[in-house]
Amino acid sequence: MGKYFGTDGFRGKAGVGLTTDHAYQIGRFLGWYYGREHKAQIVVGKDTRRSSYMLEYAISAGMAASGADVHLLHVTTTPSVSYVTRTDTFDCGVMISASHNPFYDNGIKLLNSEGEKMEESVISLVEDYLDGKLVVDGQKVETLPMAAEGDVGSIVDDVAGRNRYMGYLISLAVYSFKGKKVALDCANGSAWNIAPRVFEALGAQVHTINTHPDGTNINLDAGSTHIEGLQRYVVENGMDVGFAYDGDADRCLAVDENGKLVDGDQIMYLYACYMKGRDKLTTNTVVTTVMSNFGLYKALDEVGINYEKTAVGDKYVYENMVKNGHRIGGEQSGHIIFTKYARTGDGILTSLKVMEAMLAQKQPLSKLAEPVTIYPQVLINVRVKDKAEAQADQDVRAAVAAVADELRDTGRILVRESGTEPLIRVMVEAPEHEQCQQLAQRVVDVVLAKGHGV
Repeated sequence: MGKYFGTDGFRGKAGVGLTTDHAYQIGRFLGWYYGREHKAQIVVGKDTRRSSYMLEYAISAGMAASGADVHLLHVTTTPSVSYVTRTDTFDCGVMISASHNPFYDNGIKLLNSEGEKMEESVISLVEDYLDGKLVVDGQKVETLPMAAEGDVGSIVDDVAGRNRYMGYLISLAVYSFKGKKVALDCANGSAWNIAPRVFEALGAQVHTINTHPDGTNINLDAGSTHIEGLQRYVVENGMDVGFAYDGDADRCLAVDENGKLVDGDQIMYLYACYMKGRDKLTTNTVVTTVMSNFGLYKALDEVGINYEKTAVGDKYVYENMVKNGHRIGGEQSGHIIFTKYARTGDGILTSLKVMEAMLAQKQPLSKLAEPVTIYPQVLINVRVKDKAEAQADQDVRAAVAAVADELRDTGRILVRESGTEPLIRVMVEAPEHEQCQQLAQRVVDVVLAKGHGV
């Protein structure tokens, strides 16, 4: 990860950590970089945050000033920007969103021409330009040329692109949703207008909550990070199923007919089983991150489905899937990737695929998710002087090994470094919450006793 861009783009408090000047300069770079051999074509989307509008205008102005033509999808989802970038042959795509963060944060996500997360090599050049260190052909570039006269780029509305994405989602449905009562929690974010229209087009009886964005209520006690509201709504209104999205709708969590959470691990399990039953799980493998629940792996073992683990981040999941030809992967948080249909996690697509599995097998969601027993999990963050040194300490390693030996095949321990903070994270999963707490604390105590803590 770089100085500005992490695993999910440039993110910070709008107007403080991420300013309009940052956006303008990123736009200037992208317009110039992709316009060196032809007039660059760039598509831009945003979520419903109040600050998304100023960042959209700033980055678009920068692109046009460098000669790029800019197409604005306006309020839309991250996966829709990915889809339009890829299918309409844009040079790159930009999504302005801080995903599940509060409204006062914002972010800039960059996508390559295939609708995938931007290559690190290009991100590094963007960062060098922001820091005044850009070197091209051995020469330091202080400022980029400004387009003039007929070379100035245009900025046009492209709502049609968003509509094509909606049509694409509708085309993927195998069954009619007629007669199914579906609740959608759109987090007052990007999905607020798109998801209900897709489900209505497929015949569902759609009930929505958190579909009145005002610029400051995105993710506020809503969406996939506050699933309890949807759980209550499903039970109180007799819904067949509920789906909750995050701010930019690249993740989805589900709620079964009894109001019970069905998380990303359970969604991967039930859809992988559905694929395997139809001989569609071509590599017989699900790609997870190291943070997926131990219960998922136990359930996959029971049905003979293999799994691979990557570092935390849907970016790493996708890279593994593409490299090895795997068809489904994702994160516990609800970033689910179906490589046959998309290049990123797509919350609305995920909800459609869950509906397909339910309808094809004529089973309620509770039944499909039932085999996955979610183990209690405790995660303790320890602030340390040196992450690598703390991890390498022989006494710490011995404490971790002792916990792993005690758990054997009834749970697991994972100790990893934070990618953005001076922390090591100690995570334990076991049959009982109290056992998790005790075992995790045992390792933390050794870390502190050895003087690694701050």
